[in-house]
Amino acid sequence: MDGQPPTSVTSSRRPALAGRVVRRLLLVAAVVCVTLGATLLLLPTATTRRPAVVHPAPAHGAPASGALALAAVRGGVPAALPDLTALIGQRETYLRVHPKDGASWAVLGAAYVERGRRTAQAAYYPRAEQALRTSMSTLPKNNAEALDGLAALANARRDFPAARKWGETALKQAPKRWTTYPLLIDAYTGLGDYKKARSTLDKLMALHKGRPVTLAQAAAVYRDRGWREDAAATLTEAAAGARTPVEQASYQEQAGQLAWERGDTTEALRRFGEAVRLDPDQWAARAGQGRVLAALGRTAEAVAAYRAALARQPLPQYALELGELYESVGLADKAREQYDLLRARVGAAAAGGADEELVLGQFEADHGDPESAVRRLRAEWRRQPGIAVADALGWALHRTGEDEEALKFAGIATDKVHGGGVRSALYAYHRGVIEQRLDRPGSARRHLQDALRINPDFSLLGAPAARAALAKLGEPDASLPPDVKGPESKR
Repeated sequence: MDGQPPTSVTSSRRPALAGRVVRRLLLVAAVVCVTLGATLLLLPTATTRRPAVVHPAPAHGAPASGALALAAVRGGVPAALPDLTALIGQRETYLRVHPKDGASWAVLGAAYVERGRRTAQAAYYPRAEQALRTSMSTLPKNNAEALDGLAALANARRDFPAARKWGETALKQAPKRWTTYPLLIDAYTGLGDYKKARSTLDKLMALHKGRPVTLAQAAAVYRDRGWREDAAATLTEAAAGARTPVEQASYQEQAGQLAWERGDTTEALRRFGEAVRLDPDQWAARAGQGRVLAALGRTAEAVAAYRAALARQPLPQYALELGELYESVGLADKAREQYDLLRARVGAAAAGGADEELVLGQFEADHGDPESAVRRLRAEWRRQPGIAVADALGWALHRTGEDEEALKFAGIATDKVHGGGVRSALYAYHRGVIEQRLDRPGSARRHLQDALRINPDFSLLGAPAARAALAKLGEPDASLPPDVKGPESKR
């Protein structure tokens, strides 16, 4: 036919063309095999993994433990640790036989993230990242589940810029995928972008209104805005509607933390106790019990609670709190043991790609090297300028004598208009001490009083120091107008 090359020419080109196609296919296959092979090396081998556990068939048609964990992971709610273990084992076994199943790699990656978060074992995070990236390479299009997993991993590592990037990419692929929105809210909060956190919550509420997980996310935003009563009521509603004991325990723990922050030790202890009853692996609630028991002077019980939490979820924050508990009762050697553990846990977290610079900076400011704290926290502020970082950096600057700059960051942390608006006794205390150093007694007195009004027992070391600072300031001069109580009124 016209326009076609002669038959002899066409025939001569076919072997060469076929050869090029075969070589390209072989190259693609080799790349995929190398990627999958590297990932499969991360899975426990038959000689290193625990013996397989045969689970009996669930009674009355109840879902198996792996299925329960799968539903929880995909639904953005906590999963029971035994169920997570079952899910991980099932997916690892399946993927050895079906290594090109991108959806299963995404599930395995998300399960690794949740396991690492619940146990504070950052060693799970590199496994999670490899699994999720393998999911992306084997299923490169329309894979919002893997993108969600990468956002959750970044949040767990306290890498909020990366969490924002992955979350926003996921929403471009699937704008109505509601599970992405809580991940983005956490990322925006960590970056100090409270305006975007609130607008993202509005979108989540429109997509998934009234569900317990949505209510719990709303409560976190309300807390950051200073709406403590709304946050408490919303968490109570979330706990009442939770579908599993583990999910309910998570909301009870959050409610306990909220009660602690507002100084209601009775309610906090009740909520933490209920969380532990519902889920014995709720180690954040165990640490919460330690916090409250220490404030109540029940030191032996507090130590036991902290040690239980550290044994199963060894977060640096718990080690810092237990160290300060020992320090408050004069046990300096035991305090140093906990501070050494804190440094070790920060190092272990860093090895898994997790960022614990905030808690390390807080520790160094009060118990170590304040100059080091300033360097670390400045870098953290440049990378992710959240309210907690502003407070910690301001306090570290105060500890190095740079009080004018310290006050700027303390102001950011307590700014109810442009900041998060969270009512924190610790932040108010820090600002009051800085203002006292700057000879601003009126503002210092107000913020120190506010700290003790919010939570009289906010810190085993800080609360007594706040009372001592107030005593030193004395009563305001009654002859001056209410708003003119010190030199700062002339500034």
